[in-house]
Amino acid sequence: MVHDDTMTDTNALEGWARDSHTAAGHTHPTFRRGSGPGVVVIHEIPGITPEVETFANAVVDRGFTVVLPHLFGRPGAPASATEMMRSMGQVCVNKEFTKLAAGRTSPIADWLRSLARELHAELGGPGVGALGMCFTGGFALAMMVDDSVAAPVLAQPSLPFAIGSRRKADLGLSPADLEVVRQRVAGGCAVLGLQYGSDSATGTRFDTLDDELGSGFIRVDLEGKGHSTLTAHRQQSAVDRVLDFFDERLKG
Repeated sequence: MVHDDTMTDTNALEGWARDSHTAAGHTHPTFRRGSGPGVVVIHEIPGITPEVETFANAVVDRGFTVVLPHLFGRPGAPASATEMMRSMGQVCVNKEFTKLAAGRTSPIADWLRSLARELHAELGGPGVGALGMCFTGGFALAMMVDDSVAAPVLAQPSLPFAIGSRRKADLGLSPADLEVVRQRVAGGCAVLGLQYGSDSATGTRFDTLDDELGSGFIRVDLEGKGHSTLTAHRQQSAVDRVLDFFDERLKG
């Protein structure tokens, strides 16, 4: 299956090298920039907005090679109600994403793990970073099932949708994948999570991560009202914590 790659204009993500990656029967475009250890930054709904690009450029400026997979939406389009509806329509019919089922890993994880393996094989080092936001927040946790991911970051993970107490607490992982995550954390691979403490979209997942991963889960609860910790409601302290985490885990 080839991803529908609708661009806003020819200057979308100017300065980023455009490519694609094929795995698990799917092809998605990618955008790449920078040098140094690899980091996969997975955009939120509605897509690779200017705010997502701004954050990704901060990672590049810190000395990393950033790959932005394009999974839905229109690259470079500003966030708006129209773009939100467009992206929600895409993800709701896309079987690569598990939206409501608890105790399941979204199929897109296989494609993302393959992307991380390829980047690590090329760049070497202790591994690559993986960061997901909102709809894709939990995908970074699913990616760390693969040993190539050494620095997973969950920014306001919101899947499965927080409807009912079970889904609010669910991590979007199959039992088998959750066990691998536990083993990797026990082996020294820490997980960083960021959320606004009052954000209902993340449910009680951070409490679940506390219970499952103990001190291996580095929890950042931001004060105030907001959702997108690194983009629309960006807190510089959150961005700095992510960059420091990548430094600690990938440049050692």
